Amino acid sequence: MNRTLLVSVFFSLLIHIQAQPVRFAHVTDTHVGGSTGAEDLIRTIKDINTLDSIDFVIFSGDITEFGSDQELKEAKSIIDQLTKPWYIVPGNHDSKWSESGNNSFVQIFGTEKFAFEKGKYLFIGTVSGPNMRMAPGLVPHEQIVFLDSVLTSMKNPDQPIIFINHYPLDESLSNWYAVIDLLKTRNIQASLLGHGHINKLYNFEGIPGVMGRSNLRAPKDTGGYNLVTIERDTMFYAERTPGAKTHAIWCKVPLQNHHSHNDASLYPRPDYSVNDQYPNVKTVWEKQDNSDIGTGISIRGNIAVYANTNGQIVALDPNSGKALWHYQTGGKIYSTPAIAGKRIICASTDNNIYCLDLKTGQLKWTFPTSKSIVASPAVDRNSVYIGSSEGIFRSVDLRSGKLNWKFDSVKNFVETRPLVYGNYVYFGSWGNTFYALDKRTGKLCWKREKYSNRMLSPAAVWPVAAHGKVFIVAPDRHMTALDAKTGHEIWDSKQYTCRESIGISGDGKLVYIKNMDEGNVDAFYTNSDRQELAWECQAGLGYEIAPSPITEQGTSVFIPTTNGIICAIDKGNHTVSWKYKVSNALINGITAIGNRIWVTTLDGKIVCISY
Repeated sequence: MNRTLLVSVFFSLLIHIQAQPVRFAHVTDTHVGGSTGAEDLIRTIKDINTLDSIDFVIFSGDITEFGSDQELKEAKSIIDQLTKPWYIVPGNHDSKWSESGNNSFVQIFGTEKFAFEKGKYLFIGTVSGPNMRMAPGLVPHEQIVFLDSVLTSMKNPDQPIIFINHYPLDESLSNWYAVIDLLKTRNIQASLLGHGHINKLYNFEGIPGVMGRSNLRAPKDTGGYNLVTIERDTMFYAERTPGAKTHAIWCKVPLQNHHSHNDASLYPRPDYSVNDQYPNVKTVWEKQDNSDIGTGISIRGNIAVYANTNGQIVALDPNSGKALWHYQTGGKIYSTPAIAGKRIICASTDNNIYCLDLKTGQLKWTFPTSKSIVASPAVDRNSVYIGSSEGIFRSVDLRSGKLNWKFDSVKNFVETRPLVYGNYVYFGSWGNTFYALDKRTGKLCWKREKYSNRMLSPAAVWPVAAHGKVFIVAPDRHMTALDAKTGHEIWDSKQYTCRESIGISGDGKLVYIKNMDEGNVDAFYTNSDRQELAWECQAGLGYEIAPSPITEQGTSVFIPTTNGIICAIDKGNHTVSWKYKVSNALINGITAIGNRIWVTTLDGKIVCISY
């Protein structure tokens, strides 16, 4: 065969490949575990199996209602009935309330990301978070690394790309700009997503984005999904009612190269100009971890300790940020380490509680459990108190790692750090319940079950107490004071909107919250039998859902936010002393000593600031 004929055959084949339409189903927000989620998904799977023209199926997140092992297994058993190839990524419902700490999704589905070719297109899907912490979406650091590796290893840099993520590529995703900037280094053509439950067309800095409707039936009798056809460099979306009909095309997207629109200065980016307003506040040092961080940082003397989603417990020099040691566990960690004397206590989603030597990181003991642990420990004298995802709360001896007692009647899983106050230990769970146990015996003293929806549970708040009262805030936006001994409701108020962030003054006279909607910070008297406002600071925080604790040091109250800003409030005049932005992601926690503070952020930063 001569060269001319070879070239002719090659181009004929190329044209043939490009001319073949790509057809797939876009299914999203199935919410298995919700009222009709499983039934609606079964109907959709059966319908897709009848459509011979479908090449594959994409599931773009919120596969389950709460990310529980049971829900994930049920969803997998339904999806396994598909006779077509399928590709899947999790959404915020799969990750925020994950009893396994975001391990089970991969174990059950085999993956949480993908990259595959069909026709001339490369389809890439990534995780969106937020993992365990209530915050805007966040493509985890390791997923950014995955995306970068796929893009840099492409044999043909001009191959057209379709990107899939649960969230829109806008400010609802904390690091949207990092994802877009990466995608625009290649031939990005479109982004497919879920999350909003409606059919909607977006423009992400020139990149067309298509949101698919939820598969749930909602107020109708039947749910639905979208049939997608890519033909002649155009993507067509048509909604499909399972077992009934395919509706008219509602969205037609021309597919073209958008990397020419890669001038980031043309588009919004995180604004750090607030830092220029307070020149006396400075970064002493900053480090970027190799994974995300979902824990606070604890400090004793010249050692600071945090943990990351790579399963490492990490010690640093708090003055320089120099790494001292790390201990590798077998699962992601969302447990803020507790320091007790010369020991560190931290739990991992590998089902173990760890006790390490503070100075060396050497293992002292482990306590195995039967499920993941995403809760944080509290230490009181020689006892470690911690809940797990088994429906069990334990007291473990600090020195030996032996079990003191266990309470095995917890509804759902525990995420919080418990409060030890007087003769009791207090904690909430994601089972609509707040508990008080005898700290010596583990006997149930009282429990509060006032929450109508699991999502409203007081499970992420770290409770505080003073003057015989326990104070909590919850996603129902109520602030509540309970009698510490009896659980009697002293007051329960929705007058000041709040969520899961609370703190208490060093002298126990004031309890602090931040408003969810108004962006203010409020202080209340702890000795009052009603919700009595001591002062309010108009802090300008905006819409604020970060569940991280509020911290006091000296004359300052430090407020963590979802957008990476630390806000310092003067206790004397109740005004903002300064604000400082370290990231565009959630502040996990603030540790303050002297005129320095240390913070970790959900996107994996550790920062020391002087003020």
